[in-house]
Amino acid sequence: MIQRFRLWFAERSLREKRMLIVMAVLAGLTLVWAVIFLPVTDGLSSARERHGDAVIRLAETRMRVKAVETLQHDKPAPIEASLDTVIRDRANEAGFALASVTSPTPNQVQISIATARPGPLFGWIAGLESSGILVESLSTTDNGDKTVSAQITLKVRAQ
Repeated sequence: MIQRFRLWFAERSLREKRMLIVMAVLAGLTLVWAVIFLPVTDGLSSARERHGDAVIRLAETRMRVKAVETLQHDKPAPIEASLDTVIRDRANEAGFALASVTSPTPNQVQISIATARPGPLFGWIAGLESSGILVESLSTTDNGDKTVSAQITLKVRAQ
């Protein structure tokens, strides 16, 4: 087989031999590029992309861990009185008239507010949450006069 190829190559003119050699070199370079270089560069590119995504996920995770640690260290002081008493006092201080207050469990209170402006109401709720009283459920209804009525279930954060 090799002998036959050599005989065939020897019968070519000098110009044809040079063209065949150049063609073989170009075919070899194309093959090396397609089989080795292209997959390696694609692999490196996807590795860089995965690395960048991993760095971003790591930073986000560290940020979330720090936020959780901050919450764990910044626990509010325990509530001294019963929850329904604390809610009544804070509602009176904020100027909200409670339509009803029920306490299904010692650490849970359901309240109803007939009329309140939304901004102050949600500010009051945020103040409750910062002091360790969490909103379990909240339902508001528009009264049509720039006020809302609210039904709120509150509970004490686990200490």
